[in-house]
Amino acid sequence: MDIVTGSSTALITPFKNNKLDEQSYAALIKRQIANGMDAVCPVGTTGESATLTSDEDIRCMEIAVEVCKGTKTKVLAGAGSNSTAEAVTMAKRAQKCGVDAIFSVSPYYVKPSQEGLYQHYKTIANSVSELPFMLYNVPGRTSIDISADTTIRLFNDVKNIYGVKEATGSLERTVELLSRCPQLKVFSGDDAIDFPILANGGAGITSVTSNLMPDLKSELVRLALAGDFTGAKAINDKLYPLNSVMFCESNPVPIKAAMYIAGLIDTLEYRLPLVPPSKENMKKIEDVMKNYNIKGL
Repeated sequence: MDIVTGSSTALITPFKNNKLDEQSYAALIKRQIANGMDAVCPVGTTGESATLTSDEDIRCMEIAVEVCKGTKTKVLAGAGSNSTAEAVTMAKRAQKCGVDAIFSVSPYYVKPSQEGLYQHYKTIANSVSELPFMLYNVPGRTSIDISADTTIRLFNDVKNIYGVKEATGSLERTVELLSRCPQLKVFSGDDAIDFPILANGGAGITSVTSNLMPDLKSELVRLALAGDFTGAKAINDKLYPLNSVMFCESNPVPIKAAMYIAGLIDTLEYRLPLVPPSKENMKKIEDVMKNYNIKGL
């Protein structure tokens, strides 16, 4: 099974007149490929998956697969729901699209037990048993934490579950997981702590900031995985102000605004209940961006 590791970008979804801007989406993915990213992640949190239709989800995956075909960049697609049956449907549709791997957010709102989480993920992963599968733990959004015990149990019991995107913000969780299960592939899901997670044995990142700075993010991961921790830390430190301002409001509001400011998308559109950042935060974003060389399309 050819798993996906290294640097990956949680892609924004550009809209034009409230519809998926397919041309811009393809161009953004080509930019990721040109700047050395190992994978792109369509229809995750940053891609506003919560307000996309299922058909739009699939179209985003199809475009990503089409653009990445014949390149070294893989497609690690989002396929999750608070309904296990719906998540299974999405995972199967993602597999049919030809994605290289799946990450699946923990079931939000319903607050299942750890046994419920185990059965949820086991069911989804078994439905696409030949496709590499990654858990996505983001309790700040879902209000449920996939415990270390449950993560390791799933890794041991389900053959295609190979890793977890950890967006708890907890370095201790990564230390615990990798001390108990060194074979588990842990991805950083928090831009600010990419370096310490990689330095502790993490296998990759799924980044918001790399929408804007794929060149630096891919280099950070490359250096860290090669053991050049001094070089990787220098990039992580350089990016800290930008990483920080990207979360001055709920993701993906700031990163999408930054992409618009940089001229990487033509229109700044969100779907309700998301709205553009406040004037104060827009100025913060603009001011921080002046300190970086942002490569165009």
